[in-house]
Amino acid sequence: MGLKKKKNNKEIEQKTENVSVDEEKKDRSEEAATTEDADDKKDKTLEGKGKKASKGKKENSSMKEDASESEEDAEGVESEDSKSKEKKKRKKKEKKQEKKPEEVNIVKELLSLIVYIGIVVLLCYFIINFVGCRSRVDGASMNPTLEDGDNLWVDKLSYTFGKPDRFDVIIFNYDENTTYVKRIIGLPGETVRIDQKGQIFINEQLLVENYGLEAIHANNLGRANQPVLLGEDEYFVLGDNRNNSSDSRWPDVGNVQKEDIVGKVVLRIYPFKSFGFVK
Repeated sequence: MGLKKKKNNKEIEQKTENVSVDEEKKDRSEEAATTEDADDKKDKTLEGKGKKASKGKKENSSMKEDASESEEDAEGVESEDSKSKEKKKRKKKEKKQEKKPEEVNIVKELLSLIVYIGIVVLLCYFIINFVGCRSRVDGASMNPTLEDGDNLWVDKLSYTFGKPDRFDVIIFNYDENTTYVKRIIGLPGETVRIDQKGQIFINEQLLVENYGLEAIHANNLGRANQPVLLGEDEYFVLGDNRNNSSDSRWPDVGNVQKEDIVGKVVLRIYPFKSFGFVK
């Protein structure tokens, strides 16, 4: 009996030990399960936090990208504005540069025009006073060489550097408002006389010439029926139409002073059919 009780007590102890061991195992498994659950929860929470963080990062990155895009857009707009401003400035500068040369060119053209007009005026003045001029025949005293209404070109320059020659056709001043056209017959220092036959003598030598339209009539000898002495720088002139001319034979004309001679007739310029040199 005693042995049986001992055995029973041992079995009970073994059972209680087994139970306690099983309970410990259960507790351990439960603890492990709880730890696993806790770990899972932690992992889940960490994952959630990671996801949230990643979402936040993504949102932040997207916001940053949007901000950078907006900044880039703003920079692009600013760059476009600056470019447009630069273009406007360049256009203004180009317009100014274009205007300046135009203004300069206009001024240059005006100055050149003024200079040109001045040169033309000076040339005209020089030509009229020293080179030549135009004259018109009024009357028939120079027929047949010149006709009434002929337009002549008178050379002034030749008598500026030289002296008139015999038989030159000249223009001279009769008075302040009138000029005559005649032919030179007598030169300074010579004596001129016309006889009753209308023949002309220079220093008592017969002058051979054929410019007269006809022989001088006896009633048209004038003061030349006696020898006419020509002084220094004096000239005796006659019209080619000898019987219808007011010239040196008559006291109102007399001897022509060199200072009164305008110039030598060299050219008939009108009418065009009679255009040519005058001899």
